[in-house]
Amino acid sequence: MSEVDHFRDAWRFLTIVRIPDSSQPFAADWLARSLKYFPAVGICIGVVSAAVWLLADPIWGDTTSALLAVAAGALMSGALHEDGLADTADAFGGGRTAEKRLAIMKDSRIGTYGALALGFGCLLRIVALAAVPPWAGAAALVACHALARATPAVVMSRLSYSGDTAAMKAAYAESPLRTGEWQLLAIIAAAAMLPLVFVSVRAAFTGLLLGALFAGALAMRSRRLIGGYTGDVLGAVEQMFEIGFLLGVAGVLSS
Repeated sequence: MSEVDHFRDAWRFLTIVRIPDSSQPFAADWLARSLKYFPAVGICIGVVSAAVWLLADPIWGDTTSALLAVAAGALMSGALHEDGLADTADAFGGGRTAEKRLAIMKDSRIGTYGALALGFGCLLRIVALAAVPPWAGAAALVACHALARATPAVVMSRLSYSGDTAAMKAAYAESPLRTGEWQLLAIIAAAAMLPLVFVSVRAAFTGLLLGALFAGALAMRSRRLIGGYTGDVLGAVEQMFEIGFLLGVAGVLSS
């Protein structure tokens, strides 16, 4: 398959925006080959969220505009990662054994822990975004969405899959990223950070550090509680990075 096809796979997996299907046959390792383009898709989602934020801010002010920007990102991705966060919170909060936690993750119903995680997660992103100047917020949204979507590749390279392969929402064959793919992923992620770096190097570094800490803490908890990761955990890790990143940026730029 061509690199264009790999990007298409990443786009179709991460967004609900339809694009023409590939003419090439489906590849078993499609996810591994498309992971390097996850940050590129994140840039596109971030640009849409940033545009909503900038257009709405002069009309409705910071808080409402921040809410609309966060909602735009969730809608464009079909709330894929928010769903993972809710399922993971329910599983880790309500399960007492690894088997029970994995069973809870498969349940489509949202429990108390999941509802709280969704609510607090959205609120933290909204209030953090509302606390920074408009153009800085736009730059933060682009960087946030791109870098957060690089986290699944890191987690998948460090942990093993712990779920039921027969019940996967998206079937794929595991395959490690190649050196060139890691390099491309890093280049795309770094490019997404540049606008925020021009605004404030300290804000960019703080956001990256806090996002990595939040995401890493959840990944390590997942390894302890279920022995690895699942698709829901990957979504939750992405959300934790977004929350930590925006809080870090806001902590610098709002002070």
